[in-house]
Amino acid sequence: MELFGFPIQTIYLCTLVFSGILIILYVFFGDIADGIGEGSYLNPVLILAFITFLSAAGYIFEMITSLNSVVILLIGAGIAALLDILLNIFVLIPLSSAEESLVYTDDSLRGRVGTVLIPIPENGFGEVLIENISGRISKPALSYENTFIAEGSNVLIVEVENGIIKVIDYKEL
Repeated sequence: MELFGFPIQTIYLCTLVFSGILIILYVFFGDIADGIGEGSYLNPVLILAFITFLSAAGYIFEMITSLNSVVILLIGAGIAALLDILLNIFVLIPLSSAEESLVYTDDSLRGRVGTVLIPIPENGFGEVLIENISGRISKPALSYENTFIAEGSNVLIVEVENGIIKVIDYKEL
């Protein structure tokens, strides 16, 4: 079969190459288009993957079978849809939910409990270790009430100012 004066195999192959190039470009420059189609079925990755799967299946079936081109197109579309669904369920959805940052903000430290590493003198600086799921954070600290806080004491972070945490002695009930 011919389409626009070209054999259908050539169209499938050119489409495969072109969609492959677009996928590579999207991997490198996809952050520019961040948010387009996010959370919907019109995700650019899924559209490009569908076109790639369709053209690959169509090219392979045109080369190895003698089926009608319309039947091959329908079979290729079915295979592409199935592979697209599997790609979405097993790769894209887990990746989007696993995207978690280890970054913390000063506001997120307020109200947390830490342990004093270096004693905090009156009107002086010490150091506090804050532990969480993603790791440990060591921050310079001042006593909020200008009192001495001994090493190993648990402290409650009351305020964060210019990267320095202000703490009070914390005793659990």
